[in-house]
Amino acid sequence: MQFIDYYKVLGVEPTADEKTIKTAYRKLARQYHPDVNKEAGAEDKFKEIAEAYDVLKNPEKRAEFDQLRQYANQGGNFEVPPNWQSQTNNGNFHFETSGDAGDFSDFFESVFGARRSSGGRSGGFSVKRPGRDIELELLVFLEEVISAESKTISYKVPNYDANGHRVEDITKTLNIKIPKGVVSGERIRLKGQGAPGIGGGANGDLYLIIKFAPHPHFDVQAHDLTLSLPVAPWEAALGAKIAIPTLTGQINVNIPENSQAGQKFRIKGKGLPTKQAGVSGDLYVMLKVVMPPTLTSEAKALWQRLADKNSFNPRANGGK
Repeated sequence: MQFIDYYKVLGVEPTADEKTIKTAYRKLARQYHPDVNKEAGAEDKFKEIAEAYDVLKNPEKRAEFDQLRQYANQGGNFEVPPNWQSQTNNGNFHFETSGDAGDFSDFFESVFGARRSSGGRSGGFSVKRPGRDIELELLVFLEEVISAESKTISYKVPNYDANGHRVEDITKTLNIKIPKGVVSGERIRLKGQGAPGIGGGANGDLYLIIKFAPHPHFDVQAHDLTLSLPVAPWEAALGAKIAIPTLTGQINVNIPENSQAGQKFRIKGKGLPTKQAGVSGDLYVMLKVVMPPTLTSEAKALWQRLADKNSFNPRANGGK
């Protein structure tokens, strides 16, 4: 099949904007209109110009045509890529001219999946094509990641009648289970849960982009969690047993004496589940030494006694 480069037909560059394309079309349409130009081949040229403009004036059809141009070789021979399905055939193709431009070319029909109606003229098409895929960002709480319960989601999908005309959107509701081992940013496919197909075509798919909701206690890195744990200076110095939160409830941890601010302790298996059975990430507890907001005179005296009796210099060796 002969490839038709619509940009060359209108004499414009592939980067041309909408105004340039429209200007080129109007100039050529006046030049080759059958009512004006009686030369042999002028009517066919006029039809080709109108068809080119019908594609390039529509951003979606133009994007599809741009995608297909890469398949055309230098000799002009062209084959529609396997499994190609146009997403822009809405059953309402027409030429924007003062007269009837006639039928579409075989190239146009092959590319955009159109078929002539019984009248043999443009404007009446029936096409079978799959429904569009839907992409949805899904906010998930960390507690839901470890839960076995289902999560209910609702979303809208575009809907078309048998002729490809857009009608009222459909609201779909699904009960889904968060996959085990999922991480924030992961893309999950739910087959057939996208927009319904047209003319008996298959439904599109739903793609869920998982995004973890901010948690009041934990930061997340893949399957590991980090908890910033405030401790008093004496707890860090003398050691302490402190209750900390996890996703499955509180546990007690022992803070060893002489602990330092910023020091991390690993609690194995208290992070998020992984895809490997029975294996979870870890929980890291990072110490944050916090001073009391106010000091009584007695407390000040105790701190002063500590300062007088201790030769420790935190800035020794440059503070390292």
